[in-house]
Amino acid sequence: MSTSVHETERKYEAPGGAALPDLSDLAGVAAVAGPEEHQLEAVYYDTADLRLARAGLTLRRRTGGEDAGWHLKLPVGVDTREEVRLPAGRAAKQPPEELGSLVQVHARGRELAPVARIRTTRHRRQLVDDKGRLLAEVVEDLVSGQALGGDDTPVDSWREIEVELGERGDVALLDLVEARLAESGIARSASSAKLTRLLADRIAATTPPAPGRAGGKSAGDVVLAYLREQADALKHEDPRVRRGEDEGVHKMRVATRRMRSALQAFGSIVDRDDTRELTDELKWLAGTLGEARDLEVLRARFEDGLAALDGDLVLGPVRAQLVRHFSSLETAAHESALAALNSERYFALLDAVDAMIADPPFTPAASEKAKKALPELVTKTYRRLAKRAGNAHDDDALHEARKAAKRLRYAVEVSEPVFGKRAAKYHKKVKAVQELLGEHQDSVVARPVLRELGAKAQLDGENGFTFGLLHGLETAAARRVEERFPAVWRDLGKPSLH
Repeated sequence: MSTSVHETERKYEAPGGAALPDLSDLAGVAAVAGPEEHQLEAVYYDTADLRLARAGLTLRRRTGGEDAGWHLKLPVGVDTREEVRLPAGRAAKQPPEELGSLVQVHARGRELAPVARIRTTRHRRQLVDDKGRLLAEVVEDLVSGQALGGDDTPVDSWREIEVELGERGDVALLDLVEARLAESGIARSASSAKLTRLLADRIAATTPPAPGRAGGKSAGDVVLAYLREQADALKHEDPRVRRGEDEGVHKMRVATRRMRSALQAFGSIVDRDDTRELTDELKWLAGTLGEARDLEVLRARFEDGLAALDGDLVLGPVRAQLVRHFSSLETAAHESALAALNSERYFALLDAVDAMIADPPFTPAASEKAKKALPELVTKTYRRLAKRAGNAHDDDALHEARKAAKRLRYAVEVSEPVFGKRAAKYHKKVKAVQELLGEHQDSVVARPVLRELGAKAQLDGENGFTFGLLHGLETAAARRVEERFPAVWRDLGKPSLH
């Protein structure tokens, strides 16, 4: 079974003649322990076209040192990565299935093979506080690396410094260390990993140029930046879904819906006819993830409802009944989601997203200034919502209004970088409409399940009273939403982004 840790570290170039400076007098540092020497060797695995390295991931099998084994490093944020670890086991031609699964959003079924071998002589120093607690590790590495796949591949050698925060350290200490290193001529490395330094030329050769202009002000630039953000979010959440982490399914599904909604709302900028098949596939993915997410939401709703009741109103083994009902359904939904994420259909969807981002099917309207083009399209999305809100007189119609509100919310999100506070304020109001209607829809979905649970309890000779009580409370909650909706809708008003 894997373990996981978060690493916050910085890497530095250490040119010849630049000695590691004294760090013992830095604020908060009581002593510097070491140096200790370790001999490390790691074989790195990737696809032939280095898809993992291009995405900022590294997958290796390391021998030597205190953490020998399989390591998968996933980017988390600036200077921070998550390292997923497994025991080394027997030498194998393929990485463990558990780690191989976590990189499929990039590998997409392609073989993972050795691409490099890196040997390191490491001298480790530990910065500790006055209680002996670890603040940071500073390691000086003498590195030799060789790309694999050819008999005559040259060996590259270099020296580098790594500074990694310990449990008691903070980013301020990293900054102090960096300043001290700079005084000795030791500067930040352009590569975040040894592998990316070793294979920099190959990575550059297989990396497509970034589309769009940085800070571009055209409508196409703004919409594309949003689409790229959602594509990155989708890929970031994929491993979290596979590991069953909290909110993973929800965040991945939201990224999928945001992308689909933006392609629909701004179809006159990113040609709608060219993206129709992609939006259909995004709908499929959101629906596949939706089963697991809906069960998650429903179970939490019932648990919260029970927690709010007086104890004497909870009759019988209600919580045990909920566990029995949801456990098998949630397991099946997770397995269904995993099957989808390992399918050729999903990999083809990811390829289509990448292709759309790399070469967006812009229309002539994409070259217009964003401040001119976007408000009209946001207003068009509002009119779509207004039509549905005006006819929202039953459960189905209110649900359709909710979906339209969500599309408007995402359309306004696209525009926020251009229109700032005005768009942010309107976004907040649209979100309130969407969440109110979402509360209604959650009640609509909850009631038949509660009725089923109550009936089953009775058939099993148990007490169904509490489920009936929750059903009544859900009905009342839905009625309150229906009463509040007209006023909340009037308060929204038309968008005015100019």
